[in-house]
Amino acid sequence: MNVQQFKRLEQPDPSFSPELLALWWDFHGNWDMAHSQVDHLSGKLSARVHAYLHRKEGDLWNADYWYRIAGEERPTYSLDREWEELLERLL
Repeated sequence: MNVQQFKRLEQPDPSFSPELLALWWDFHGNWDMAHSQVDHLSGKLSARVHAYLHRKEGDLWNADYWYRIAGEERPTYSLDREWEELLERLL
């Protein structure tokens, strides 16, 4: 699956990881459902998606906390680019 195919999905695939589910729900405008997929997880990749979601929400203090947990810095580029880069990592 590529980014364009992912964007066209009307329903998430049952085999999606929680991180992919979070990006799918975020793309479809449901931040709360996206957040619920990763807020209880402890891995670096889930922390990275969690950080993105808080950055999108505008809670930069919380986002920066999750970027640190993920071992990365907050990007200086657009949220759209960050979302696509995360998706490409996960696909």
